[in-house]
Amino acid sequence: MPELPEMENYRKLLSQHIINVPISDVIVNREKSINMETDAFSKALIGARVVFVERRAKYILFHLHDGRRLLLHLMLGGLLFYGTEEERPDRNTQVEIAFGDHTLYFIGLRLGYLHLLSVKESEATMGKLGPELLDRRMTLERFTGLVKGRRGALKSLLVNQHVMAGVGNCYADEIAFEASLLPSALVQNLTTESIARLYESIQKVLTEATEIGGYMEMPFMTGDSVTGSYNNQCNVYDREGEPCLRDGGTIIKTELSGRKVFYCPDCQHDQ
Repeated sequence: MPELPEMENYRKLLSQHIINVPISDVIVNREKSINMETDAFSKALIGARVVFVERRAKYILFHLHDGRRLLLHLMLGGLLFYGTEEERPDRNTQVEIAFGDHTLYFIGLRLGYLHLLSVKESEATMGKLGPELLDRRMTLERFTGLVKGRRGALKSLLVNQHVMAGVGNCYADEIAFEASLLPSALVQNLTTESIARLYESIQKVLTEATEIGGYMEMPFMTGDSVTGSYNNQCNVYDREGEPCLRDGGTIIKTELSGRKVFYCPDCQHDQ
């Protein structure tokens, strides 16, 4: 599932190509991916312009010139591709939005969705989310306040969108590894030093992953050599049975509260 780095990468790329370009056509191949009848959705968008692209947690918000917003959540398996008809990937698309001779293809929206909302509706959805971990206002002091009083496993805390927004399975495991903490470490038992180490690890992992395009499997457009560059940078995620790059131990895969977890049992600890 795309997380903060992947969606921030998409936000940057979208902002470079679709701002103020009138929407010339809309094709909906799966009506369940949108929140209204296909004809109404298309009619509302054709002629509209995107004036601003915002990322919040794992969401993308396309701010339209009339004040409404398109809210995108890719969920598991969702991808974006921007290009001409000749460049389009050989994949099923659920929604296509044309900006002149280029089209934004929404791929893999089996669980994901693209909803046209009012400002009030979109703000109600965003209001349920916790703070952004890379926001300049996210200091160690504020982060410590988010952690203090919480209970349960570290990974469960990191992926809780109501507490802190944007982290999912992959980066929760990468952050825990960077902090030398087990994903199963109990939050209520973390020392002040462990929390500080966790905060620094969050900043480092998310910043680095964002700068190199996250771990998406497909480029955003022809010639895009950035998107997905983090695929080869993961230390533990999807590396079951492989040697730990820090100490040579063997990466283990297990489950925690129904989520898959990857970690090194030799160099990750409860504190």
